[in-house]
Parts: sequence; structure tokens; C-alpha cells
Amino acid sequence: VQAAGIVFFAYVGFDAVSTAAGESRNPQRTVPIGLLGTVLISTALYVVIGLVMVGLVPYNTLNVADPISEALKSIPGIQWLDELISVAAVVGLFATVLVTFYGQTRILMRMSEDGLLPARFGKVSPRFKTPVFTTVVCGIAGALIASLLPITILGELVSIGTLFSFLLVCSGVLVLRRTHPDTPRPFRVPAVKLVATLGILFSLALMLTLPPDTWIRLGIWLALGLIVFFFYGRRRSNEIMSVIATGV
Repeated sequence: VQAAGIVFFAYVGFDAVSTAAGESRNPQRTVPIGLLGTVLISTALYVVIGLVMVGLVPYNTLNVADPISEALKSIPGIQWLDELISVAAVVGLFATVLVTFYGQTRILMRMSEDGLLPARFGKVSPRFKTPVFTTVVCGIAGALIASLLPITILGELVSIGTLFSFLLVCSGVLVLRRTHPDTPRPFRVPAVKLVATLGILFSLALMLTLPPDTWIRLGIWLALGLIVFFFYGRRRSNEIMSVIATGV
């Protein structure tokens, strides 16, 4: 269970599908299919690979940084497959980072449109039709953070941040259903009270398995975000909402 909490950052890639809703054709249909489809396919592949590895070698020998390579060593004459998987792992890491950056740039763009960040973050290039400024900022920030912090700390921080965001989203859905029952909802969830409640409980349960220092980092990161919100975003967001409400 603790391992599930530590590697939960992998689910950021699935969540990135939902951030593409604003740029999708017929998102009410395509986004749920893309999101659930990627989760099911990836889970099935993960389970199958796990079964194959424990079928090749004892499970207690797989507690290493490269378990697939360790399992393949038990089969003579397939060094080429081990090398091919190493190449695929590097490509997979690049793809994961690319998807993560894609999702982050779109989140910042939507926050800018709501007034929570400066308008520059939401500006779309007329040539590329993408938020170039936001992409460059995310790239520089990601490179700096990756060069200064160990990957284990980064993984735990992203995991607890993702779990916390999922917890907030599930809580927000329950609150909005009560406080704004007439708000248009293009995406609908069956048995929302049960699904959202389970989402809150499971997210919190996985967060509690993470090391205490990870909680401290989450607190610092959350405090920085709240400072930006209360000293900038809250006022700007209220101004934009007032303009929309008055129809000006």
C-alpha cells in the first residue's frame, strides 16, 4: 500500500487526459473513453508484466531499481531484449514527462483565464495555437527542480500533491452539488456521492502511508500556493466573476 502511494505520480499521466477537455472534439464522449481506456490498458499491461516476472524469478529478487532487467537475466541468449527494453524505458520516461508538462501548461492556462494567475499564462500563440510562455516557464522550472532535488523526493512530492488534488476535487464536487445544484454539468458521474466519498477516503489513506517529511514539503508548497491565491488570485478571480455575472 505504501508503494502505491509512493508511485502514485504515475497517475498524473492519466489525469492529463482530463486537462485536454477544452481542446477536444466532443469531450463528453472522447475524454471519458480516453481516460478510462488508458487506465484499463495500462493496468492490464502492468499486471501481465508482473505475472511474467514472478514466473521467471522469485519475487524477492525483484526488489531492485530495474526489476524487468533482473528477470530477463534468468533467460540465456536474450540480451538484445534487455537492451531493447532499456531503450523503451527511456522513451517511456520522455513520454511521461511530456504528458505531465502538457497537463501542467493547460492547468496554468485555465487558472489564468479564471484570474488566479497573470494573464500572460493564458496567452495563446497565434502561430502555434499553444501557450508558449507557460510552456517555457514550466520547462525552465522543471529543469531547475530536477537538477536540484533527488528523484525519490520529487516522486513523493508529486504523489502526495496529486493525491491531495484528487481529494480536493472529490470534496469540491460534493460541496458544489449542494451549494450550486443548478450549475450546468457537461460531465456526469453515476452515484457521485459514493464515488466522490471513496475517492476522498482512498486518497487520504494513500497519503497517510507517505513519509512525514513529505507532508512537511506538501505544507510548504500549499502555503506558497495560498499566499499567491489570497494576495493575487482571489481578488482577480472575484473581479472576473463580477464582470461575467453583470454581463459587461
